[in-house]
Amino acid sequence: MLLSWILLLVVGVIASEYDYIIVGGGTSGLAVANRLAQDPKVSVVVIEAGSSVFDNINVTDISNLPYTYDSPLDWAYETTEQSFGKRRQVMRAGKALGGTSVMNGAAYVRAEKGQIGALREFGIEGWDWDSLFPYFTKSENITTPNQTQMEAGASISPANHGTHGPVHVGFMDIRKDEGDLTASMNRTLESLGIPWNRDLNSGNMRGFTLHPYTVDVTNIRSDAARAYYWPYAERSNLRVQLNTFVTRIVWQDGEKGSDIRAQGVEIANQEGDGRQTSVVNARREVIIAAGAMRTPAILELSGVGNPRILEKYGIPVHVNLPSVGENLQDQLNTSIVVSTNTPVTGTRTVAFASASDIFGSSVQSVAATVHRQLEEYANIAASESNGAMRKEDLLRMFEIQHDLVFGQEVPAAEFVFILEDANTIHTGYWGLLPFARGSVHISSADPMAPPVVNPNFGLFKWDVQIQIAMSKFLRRMFKSGDLNSLVSNETLPGYTEVPQDASDEAWKKWIGEQYTPNYHAIGTTSMLPRAMGGVVDSRLKVYGTSNVRVVDSSIQPMQIGGHPTANLYAIAERVSDMIKEDVTAATKV
Repeated sequence: MLLSWILLLVVGVIASEYDYIIVGGGTSGLAVANRLAQDPKVSVVVIEAGSSVFDNINVTDISNLPYTYDSPLDWAYETTEQSFGKRRQVMRAGKALGGTSVMNGAAYVRAEKGQIGALREFGIEGWDWDSLFPYFTKSENITTPNQTQMEAGASISPANHGTHGPVHVGFMDIRKDEGDLTASMNRTLESLGIPWNRDLNSGNMRGFTLHPYTVDVTNIRSDAARAYYWPYAERSNLRVQLNTFVTRIVWQDGEKGSDIRAQGVEIANQEGDGRQTSVVNARREVIIAAGAMRTPAILELSGVGNPRILEKYGIPVHVNLPSVGENLQDQLNTSIVVSTNTPVTGTRTVAFASASDIFGSSVQSVAATVHRQLEEYANIAASESNGAMRKEDLLRMFEIQHDLVFGQEVPAAEFVFILEDANTIHTGYWGLLPFARGSVHISSADPMAPPVVNPNFGLFKWDVQIQIAMSKFLRRMFKSGDLNSLVSNETLPGYTEVPQDASDEAWKKWIGEQYTPNYHAIGTTSMLPRAMGGVVDSRLKVYGTSNVRVVDSSIQPMQIGGHPTANLYAIAERVSDMIKEDVTAATKV
């Protein structure tokens, strides 16, 4: 009964004006909405294109994740045909209250300290590990592993975690049984130089470990809606409007050029010929939190973007900001599957490895070769960017990224080990810091038309080279230590498909046929100086506007080693405070 009553709050007639309009009820949007609505004098509306999935078993039980793919709660953005692999790919993103937090792997994994700090090298001040750490803990409610879980390998350092936040974080129900794979994996990886990592969320990610999940003590997914909305749904100043599209931002009359002001947003409640539109006004700000695919499309439909693209579709240019939709980045995900001689037990484990771990004694040679290629990478990426990104700026970004991988040796590779059954180990793996840069842009002036998405997977040699090296590393690992006697056969790709002494070209062919996106899309409204191709400033305000912000994964200018969710919650928490600070500062003027 209570849920049925609460659901009435998210349907019906929307008011004509609010202090804050949040476009997208996802991971970041709901966090910001919650924090702004803590002030009872402030009104907040969240406009979400999807539905509530509160009681959807495919959401609440994270083991049912595959059933969310290509379902009504998946945007399922199709890419252009990729030059690497000659296939179209599908980029997953959540179309539901809670956004992608309702259909991800639920891994709670923060970024590496050095990667967050690298923003300073781009000229973005005020964003580093120390400034974000209080917001990591503010969002988090960790459940310390119990004795049984610790015996199975779960571990944390309590000082790194929060215990009073809205997002439940913890370990699944696990226990150490006969045939424990975790211990065998740990001993084998240690023999290869990869240590045990007691707490993956300390800011130092390298090592082998069990990661915590965004789940509560009953193993129910703690998505953004369960964490930031449903416990607070009775607030009279917080409204969520479901199954409603934001088609564009409406600007104040007569404003064109620098620092224009959003009046509100145009919304549509239905697709097709029966579509009806109306305008909701914002007294203070419009905050876009629609994700790396949808956010740039909303900006372009609103006349903020590259004039070449906007004029093509007859959209008046309000802010000339060519880099909107550029700098799209995701990772290549491939898998190797092996069989075991005897039954094994355990849970999902993860290893983060540096370039030195993967390439061994040849790492310096690899580093030098990649460095020589950076200028070519920058040239190609600039030409792919519709004239929006300059070669010099891209080269600077690539130099910083190269230093992270080969100088600071932040993790460059991630392996996730999953037991498919008692005799099958599935390893998903991806290079964490690809150099490829793609784009996402509108395909029409129709806001319901799908965007043109081109991640440019495998555009540069490094992005494929590290996948090949990781594949070879896995084969070495399964032939080493405890695993050597445990693993009986490789079923994917198998030695017939890719022989033991296969060339890099053979590996490249197989990876091109097998890879998928990793669904960690970022970068399309990057937080960078405007002259470097930035779309938002260090307070996430869109350049050329006075009251429009972006708060989602699209603001990250470069891939990070962690998984998006933990980082997005921290970013949203921090920006919520920034918005409040800006209001306070304005009232003092």
